[in-house]
Amino acid sequence: VPGAVNWPTLNNAERIAIGTMYKQVNAFEAKKRGAALAAKNIAAHIEREVIDKPREWKPLVYCWRGGNRSGALATILGAIGFQVTLIEGGYKAWRAALVEDLALAAPGFEYRVICGPTGSGKTRLLHALAAQGAQVLDLEALAAHRSSVLGHIPGTPQPSQKRFDSLIWQTLRQFDPGQIVYVESESKKVGNLRVPDSLMEAMRNSPCVDLRLSDSERVALLLEDYDFFVQDPGHFCQRLEALTELRGKAVVSDWIAKVHAGKTPCVVHELLTQHYDPMYAQSIERNFKRFPQALPLELPDRTPASFAAIAATLIAHVPAEPVN
Repeated sequence: VPGAVNWPTLNNAERIAIGTMYKQVNAFEAKKRGAALAAKNIAAHIEREVIDKPREWKPLVYCWRGGNRSGALATILGAIGFQVTLIEGGYKAWRAALVEDLALAAPGFEYRVICGPTGSGKTRLLHALAAQGAQVLDLEALAAHRSSVLGHIPGTPQPSQKRFDSLIWQTLRQFDPGQIVYVESESKKVGNLRVPDSLMEAMRNSPCVDLRLSDSERVALLLEDYDFFVQDPGHFCQRLEALTELRGKAVVSDWIAKVHAGKTPCVVHELLTQHYDPMYAQSIERNFKRFPQALPLELPDRTPASFAAIAATLIAHVPAEPVN
């Protein structure tokens, strides 16, 4: 649940111990011991987390299935005088409701899909649009991944699939359905995470923008945005090895040798022209049926001013369409 904090009424070890007692001794003894542990833990939570909360604080309480653990905490918080909401059925029920709501909510927006080959600055354009007040759904930011074989961000683990779905749902809930939502032309998976089917279908049926940037500027942009590869050539070479099956051992070995020789910009250019651009050309029209009618937007360079100007042009040019 977005914004949730963990206040266990029973920690994992205690929960296992009480469950074992329930099976091996009897329910009455297990409940007595469980109540003692729960009371101790709830007291600690109140002392540490609740003691400074004002009367107006309105906690939302849940556990896995909406049973005794959340019920005990909710009862005590309510007795103090707080207005408590208890999720009936617990997290499992909340998750089921979220999945259902997300499937209904995602098609209810008018999207503009930012297309363009790797390195054309799609993410930078999203940031420029957001800076000018546009509604932006940045799936790569939510997924903590840059959506390619080389898209893993060092030191930044991806969220779980459930967390990713929750972040998308939370973001969409903040949007005005009467305003356009800008989103990048992602594939069905961003790293290890799957974009919800309802959102993917809505995106693939939406009007597109075709963002273009010269090859030299694309290389420079990628060297800036993936500077961790420039700083750590060994890591870059490890990631390149993942392309062996697609590009062949000889090609990948040549790229690795060039990286070690300090020719990283040359490798990036070859990655674009030999790997990413052909894949993009094959997939974009197949997956985004309105791409042939995409609005072309040509960037003169990769400067923030150019992205700001293109964002302003896009906002001014593209009217909202009625959502079917």
